[in-house]
Amino acid sequence: MWETGPCTGTIGTPDVAELFEDLGLDILETADPALAHNRYIWKGDRLHPLPSSLVSGIQTPLFSWKDKLGILLEPFRPKGNDPEENLASFVKRRLGESILDYAVDPFVSGVYASTPEHVIPKYALPKLYALEEKHGSLILGSIHKMKEPKSERDKKASKKIFSAKGGLSILIETLAKNIGTENISLNAGNLCVSPKGNTFVVSCDGTEQSFTHVIFTGGANRITEACPFLLNRGIDNAFAVNYTKVMEVAVGFEKWEGRCLDGFGALVPSKEGRKILGALFLSSLFKNRAPKGGAMLSVFMGGKRHPEYLDLTDDEVFNIVKDELSSMLNLKDFRPDLFEITRHQNAIPMYDAATPGRQEGYSKAEEMFPGLLLGGNGIGGIGMADRIKQGKALATKLLQAHAR
Repeated sequence: MWETGPCTGTIGTPDVAELFEDLGLDILETADPALAHNRYIWKGDRLHPLPSSLVSGIQTPLFSWKDKLGILLEPFRPKGNDPEENLASFVKRRLGESILDYAVDPFVSGVYASTPEHVIPKYALPKLYALEEKHGSLILGSIHKMKEPKSERDKKASKKIFSAKGGLSILIETLAKNIGTENISLNAGNLCVSPKGNTFVVSCDGTEQSFTHVIFTGGANRITEACPFLLNRGIDNAFAVNYTKVMEVAVGFEKWEGRCLDGFGALVPSKEGRKILGALFLSSLFKNRAPKGGAMLSVFMGGKRHPEYLDLTDDEVFNIVKDELSSMLNLKDFRPDLFEITRHQNAIPMYDAATPGRQEGYSKAEEMFPGLLLGGNGIGGIGMADRIKQGKALATKLLQAHAR
């Protein structure tokens, strides 16, 4: 069993837990925290666990002694003064270059398929940015956050890694059943929304329907395709979004003969010059993903490092994955029983310097056309928890509008 899109989510907001509660079925699956917190970084010719404590941080060969000792000085370093400082500069300034290279860089490639130079913390990692902005220090800010009292609702945000029993498609199928499949139109061709008086006319495949409200949660780069009336309104820049290209390769083995897959997965720093971004050990995190004694991996390629890889042939991709996984996971004989490639030309939007303009453009569009609500991964974050939280917020706005 494998995924062709997102593989995991994090219960980072109460909304995620509440969604599964509201569905009323036992479909939530969470990963063993011990395994989920065990993450590897590829350095040199072997995998090293990413430090998760003070002791492991001192012992790890991933970071230089200068930066290990420098962490003690982090609370005393001056606060930055550039709100649009990129993540590379931010981390170098507060933590040091080796921590940037062997912790933050692989994290960014794993989550955003980007590089620290292209990510703006204020927009992409607002919680991290707020630690320095409010407390002057990442360490002091983290300590302060830990001491903050939590409501019973807040405690639902367990931070656990989640999927759905049977794969994430089960979550979508369960949502569809609760909504009523008769209320859902799939493969709607030639979709176009047009304002008409106090309503919106939605046309697709030759049919038309009128609605008081329209919610759009597709990609930011597709909004004006569905809503052409937003063009030439002074907000066109809001919909010019940079997306990374990502290739996802599902690799399955009926019998696993490589190193022990005792963790979440392995990420690859840019410094190592490898051809993959990383690999997730899905069969270690969740049940029934591979036969007993087998393994199910998801390998990621492309991103900002190598967007050209999406143009490679299937055979070329196979050879790269063979070489990289064999080296990373000590595989003597690379003969997978499953090898499936999915190419995402518009995988992940960049939360860069254009983000505030995008947020402002969305708000202006809603002001100009009451009844139009805009969401999607262009604003509010890219994770599944972000999308669930945003979906609930949009639905709440709609209900409040109908109540007035």
